[in-house]
Amino acid sequence: MYEAHWKLAARPFDHSADGRFYYPGESQQGALLKLRYALEHRRGAALLAGAAGLGKTLLAQTLVRQLGESYSPKVHLVFPQMPPCELLAYLADQLGTGIATASPATVEQSLRRIETRLRDNAKTGRHAVIIVDEAHLLDDLQSLETIRLLLNLEHEARPLASFLLTGQTSLLVAIERMPDLEERLAVKCLLRRFKPAETMGYVQHRLTAAGAKQPIFTDAALEAIHQETLGIPRRINRLCDLALLVGFAEELTSIGPDQIAGISQELAGVGAE
Repeated sequence: MYEAHWKLAARPFDHSADGRFYYPGESQQGALLKLRYALEHRRGAALLAGAAGLGKTLLAQTLVRQLGESYSPKVHLVFPQMPPCELLAYLADQLGTGIATASPATVEQSLRRIETRLRDNAKTGRHAVIIVDEAHLLDDLQSLETIRLLLNLEHEARPLASFLLTGQTSLLVAIERMPDLEERLAVKCLLRRFKPAETMGYVQHRLTAAGAKQPIFTDAALEAIHQETLGIPRRINRLCDLALLVGFAEELTSIGPDQIAGISQELAGVGAE
């Protein structure tokens, strides 16, 4: 709606996994380096944790895009909150293990399908990568134990797949209650909020990626954005998207701190009702 007004080729603050909008903040780059090391060395498991809205999914997808063609298949479990038997059956289907068994599949049947698929995959020189998104929802320890047992599947003394568990910080607490699984994690990474300079860089980066040719937010507006959002990317996206919409509606040529303050108050008011 507002792209033409601001001379943009795309909406810069949409919730999108588009790699163009990944911003290399200090915390993000540190996590990306560690996780890439773990996966490229074909370690069994790694963990990425952080509060809601910090961009864990985008970082994980950015990581997967950086891996070579030999890292396949790449599976992304976006709703892992299911009983272990269903989790295994779903994973078997996502790995492309051929014709599914009669429903419901037993644990033994699903495990056999998974092991056969991964072992055949490893023999061709490929390595599977399995992202378990929202892994903090696996509050049932049996589900986490199922993942730990999958780490025992090996070919020539190396794991048949690498698991990347991503979730909110409560995932760290759950993992601590399972030392056998915690010891199998090659790395544990914690995403943090943006610092003030990073918030400003993030906004400018996404605008540039969307085709902006001139500044849209004033320096004072960028400072206000950090204060209002506390450096949380999801909040930044929501605030900036609405600011661009309001600026378009009011036919503004730039957005200042007054617009940011007004929109923040409106968002807070709606949330309090």
